Amino acid sequence: MTVKRDPTKVFWSFAAIYLVWGSTYLGIQIGIETIPPFTLAATRFLAAGAILFLLARWQKEAIPGWRVWRTAMLLGALFFVFGNGLVVWAEQHVPSGRTALLASTSPIWTVLIESGLNGWRRPPVRVLVGIGLGMVGLVLLASPNVGESSGAVSLLGVAALVLASLAWATGSVYAHRHHLAAGPAMATSMKMLGGGAQLAVVALVTGEGHRAHLDQVSRSSWLALGYLIIFGSVIGFTAFTYLLRVTTPEIVGTSSYVNPLVAVALGWALAGETVTAKMMIGALVSLTGVVLIRWPVRVEPPPPEVEVGTLETGEFEVPAPDRP
Repeated sequence: MTVKRDPTKVFWSFAAIYLVWGSTYLGIQIGIETIPPFTLAATRFLAAGAILFLLARWQKEAIPGWRVWRTAMLLGALFFVFGNGLVVWAEQHVPSGRTALLASTSPIWTVLIESGLNGWRRPPVRVLVGIGLGMVGLVLLASPNVGESSGAVSLLGVAALVLASLAWATGSVYAHRHHLAAGPAMATSMKMLGGGAQLAVVALVTGEGHRAHLDQVSRSSWLALGYLIIFGSVIGFTAFTYLLRVTTPEIVGTSSYVNPLVAVALGWALAGETVTAKMMIGALVSLTGVVLIRWPVRVEPPPPEVEVGTLETGEFEVPAPDRP
């Protein structure tokens, strides 16, 4: 189905994936002030998944069979249990702005995974330089500031964020090779429901059930949870899907560069987070590496082979990796 490009919708959709997704890191930090991390993440994705599932059914999208649900459960684990759940847990120990910068390194792991799956074929020099810069930036962001205790970062939190980025990259590669046989809204809702259900199990296993009390949840945490569900998940993913249909994956992928900057700015302005020169240098080095890795390369397609007397045309969707 062809989707009409509306300039107003395009503008607000980019505002959603740039600003809203960049603000979710601060929203998470506010939410976990009185809600245990895995409980927050489970509630967010179960609620958002249910809303998107109802929207998909309203749009007459069919409910897939068990084999598709099984793949969705695996992707839900990679994206939402490890990819997002560890980010939420890490924000107990790492400021939201630095969390966003460390989490933005997933393209580095994506390149390494793709190279491994292709027999360790050497990527282009541009990509290798990008990987090197990304690793240097990662070290700068993870290391504490000398002589400044407020700049120290929990190594356990950093390790969790690195694992989260690796899981997100693994999920992106797997999703690119194993497309879900479902419509956009249904596919997203399935992954969210699967990931949310598994996060609920993690919350129970880690004892969060004994620490989660509704009467102790602050008003700001409730508002943050609602913001993450409606804006961060439902509106954010709907805008993301729309933009993939009316623009290109390369243009949509620019959100990877903007989100961390928005997170750092909001953390500094609203949460009083410290922004040091070393942190900004690390951010610049890391994001430069990501830009080099994701820089689009135009490849001229070979001339089509057309049978004599036959001319067939068609429009094919370009697969794109999923986004947080």
